[in-house]
Amino acid sequence: MRTYSIVLDPDPEESGYTVTVPALPGCTAEGDSVEDCIVNAREAIEEHIEALVKQGREVPEELEAPRILQVTVDA
Repeated sequence: MRTYSIVLDPDPEESGYTVTVPALPGCTAEGDSVEDCIVNAREAIEEHIEALVKQGREVPEELEAPRILQVTVDA
């Protein structure tokens, strides 16, 4: 079992979210709700890991959860 953090970014053009997995570059998913995002992210992560294994590549593990911060700038 492995645990990965996912990031949900609201998609302003659609009524849902784009999901990324910081520890697995290139692993993305989408969903209309948070629940959909979790289900779709789990599938995307499993498929991404399977592809890495088939290619003989190392499967990255998340050693530390990413931190999301906000920065205010004058624009």
